[in-house]
Amino acid sequence: MDNIKDLLRNNNYPGRGIILGNTKDGKHAVAAYFIMGRSENSRNRIFVVEDNGISTKAFDESKVIDPSLIIYHPVREYQDYLIVTNGDQTDTILDGLKQNRSMKESLITREFEPDEPNYTPRISGLLKDDGTYELSILKSIDDKGSECLRFYYEYPSYDGLGHFIHTYQNDGNPLPSYSGEPKQIELGNNIDELTDTLWQNLNEDNKISLYVCYIDKESKEKEIRILNKNIGE
Repeated sequence: MDNIKDLLRNNNYPGRGIILGNTKDGKHAVAAYFIMGRSENSRNRIFVVEDNGISTKAFDESKVIDPSLIIYHPVREYQDYLIVTNGDQTDTILDGLKQNRSMKESLITREFEPDEPNYTPRISGLLKDDGTYELSILKSIDDKGSECLRFYYEYPSYDGLGHFIHTYQNDGNPLPSYSGEPKQIELGNNIDELTDTLWQNLNEDNKISLYVCYIDKESKEKEIRILNKNIGE
């Protein structure tokens, strides 16, 4: 397995990232999502808890330039599912679940973001409260946004195992899209330890917000941690 500390510490700009998996003792399903930013518009955000998940919100409304790709619902809850994505495809997946469509069937209507020249990939995750999960990435085939490549991964509930996917391979101009399968990582039992590990190893200049959720597989209760750089740790 890859070490999540090294994966984050050795990459100053993975962009936005999703982790799904299960704790070592098998008692909890795990989800984590973080955002980073280089521009003032991207950095002007916080995570806000809502009744059925979380949303991104402008920290300073007066500084908002273009909200279209930075304000969305990264996390939505529906029945025994937790949806985690880096864009408004969260709602696409949610609408699909309500109509008995799979995540793959829903995402066939979407592609990478129209933010030339980066063409940021859309990464998505679907976690069931039994610990099984899916991940997906939709990304451009080239640096021109000519066609969309679609990758989908399905995982069983396996104690201590998680998978990590993010939008950018590393920093650059334009930003290079993530390459390869989701990284296999080890997950422990303590939500605060995972939260601290992720937050402390994300690049200090570029990190913005972090969400971590542990779901008790028996009671279905959720324990959540949220950190926002703009309003203190």
